[in-house]
Amino acid sequence: MFFLKIKILCTIFFHLMLTFSILSQQIVESFELSSTKQIIIVVANSINTDKGSLYRYERSERSTWNLISNPIPVIIGRKGFALGDGLISLDDAGMDKKVEGDKKSPAGVFTLTKAFGFIPEKELNELKIPYVQITDMTECVDDSESKFYNQIVRNNEVDTVDWNTSEKMRKSDPWYRFGVFVDNNCSPVKSGNGSCIFLHNWNGPDDTTVGCTAMSSEKMKEIVLWLDMKKMPILVQLTTKLYNRQKDEWGLPDLK
Repeated sequence: MFFLKIKILCTIFFHLMLTFSILSQQIVESFELSSTKQIIIVVANSINTDKGSLYRYERSERSTWNLISNPIPVIIGRKGFALGDGLISLDDAGMDKKVEGDKKSPAGVFTLTKAFGFIPEKELNELKIPYVQITDMTECVDDSESKFYNQIVRNNEVDTVDWNTSEKMRKSDPWYRFGVFVDNNCSPVKSGNGSCIFLHNWNGPDDTTVGCTAMSSEKMKEIVLWLDMKKMPILVQLTTKLYNRQKDEWGLPDLK
């Protein structure tokens, strides 16, 4: 009887700790979303399409979301969406998890912490986000066996070039003239879960990507200069159906 009581108490304790862990994670996720004052929203009609719409909102001091510009057309991965690895878990989203080489854009919620482009930073007076100037030595490593996997590096500044595949970013013109790194699979980086996901220029509305979200160069530059790290910008990228399901729970705006 004594051991039975101990077993029951241990079971109760385990479930209490599990509940506490889940609640703690929810608090962290809610804090991330409630702290942001800038949000980019990309929605697509299904998980299989490669076309979508991009909205930009800013949160006022009264916590009201204000539309910054009219929605613009974008293209996403040529095979649609897969579940990314970002701020919030969406295991019931009804889609595969993103893996390297699947040609799908990550769906989910992601921080936006740095921009990049060909132009020197000193020529971008309005810049309010960390910026990487793309040179001939700049690569984004997509070799999942490399210690630099899913990182933008300069090959002349690392201790060893341990990768076999990468994106030579200066050669990707016009696509990488301006862009923003999407923090998918970053905390921590997991081998094979997807790499080098960006917002970047397109080469026209009939262009295609292997996982990034692309738009006109004019709009991409506008976004780079609009993003402000003090406002903790995030990207929400979902199907329209999934966005409408989650928006109230996450405190997101109604799309206009």
